[in-house]
Amino acid sequence: MTDATNSLVTSIAAVEQGLGSAGYIASRQIATAVFLAERLEKPILVEGPAGVGKTELAKALASWLGLKLIRLQCYEGLDESKALYEWKYGKQLLYTQILKDKLGEVLGHAETLHEALAKLHSFSDIFYSQEFLEPRPLLQALQQPLGCVLLIDEVDKSEQEFEAFLLELLSDYQATIPEIGSIKAVVPPIVILTSNAGRDLGDALKRRCLHLHIGFPEPRLEARIVETRVPGIEAELRRQIVGFVQNLRKLDLKKLPAVSETIDWARALLLLHVTSLDSEMVRDTLNLLLKYEADLQAASIQVPDMVARAVRGGV
Repeated sequence: MTDATNSLVTSIAAVEQGLGSAGYIASRQIATAVFLAERLEKPILVEGPAGVGKTELAKALASWLGLKLIRLQCYEGLDESKALYEWKYGKQLLYTQILKDKLGEVLGHAETLHEALAKLHSFSDIFYSQEFLEPRPLLQALQQPLGCVLLIDEVDKSEQEFEAFLLELLSDYQATIPEIGSIKAVVPPIVILTSNAGRDLGDALKRRCLHLHIGFPEPRLEARIVETRVPGIEAELRRQIVGFVQNLRKLDLKKLPAVSETIDWARALLLLHVTSLDSEMVRDTLNLLLKYEADLQAASIQVPDMVARAVRGGV
């Protein structure tokens, strides 16, 4: 880590305040994980349901520290040619054509076949040098002169082979390219991996990371998050929104509303000039919180009761 980063990440409280200045309301547990990751130079594996702020943590951290954010979005079939590097085949082809045109000049003074082959052999490694290398997100992160925040997003969507490929990067902050060798980070990046628990990750990857689970926030923390992300909303309406969402999460639904849905709903109610929740308005906008028709039908039946409890202040 750079001296500038060390000067900002001085304590857990400083992390909480710094992330807050970037619009991210962090719990004590989150701030502790970030502080330890920076001091120990270890990646953080952040697990939890979708929409609770795992990706936003990396964005806020980069914003606060003034570092470049490099993001690798994982998906099935992702391999090193998309994640680490690939060769600039067009440039290699162009240089091959130039060499072909100049072949006579290159071999003009060779008196024997052995000398000619020796001269040609001297050009072979040029085509597999860093000049012809196209860096992808992982290699870009290693090459940043001031360091960066590397976000490996939704790593559980990648395959086990790619997970194994990440181990060298996560443990030694380096990557090996067969034609060139090992490339070590100029400045070790701050690495954040996120997972929605789509599949179980391997023990080898988990051992190399600090583990952090971000679940649904308790009411007071969620209210602070809404206040930060939707600054124009009245305190009373904010309290009702958080109370309603907290009660909604107690239902047996296919997908519970996450913090991101709470924020979207709060913004929508602000645009609609709502001052207090009522059953009709909640039903009209419930699709901002719930994404499945079965969930909408199940929740609609209980909307009047949940609205009444939210207005009274009961969670």
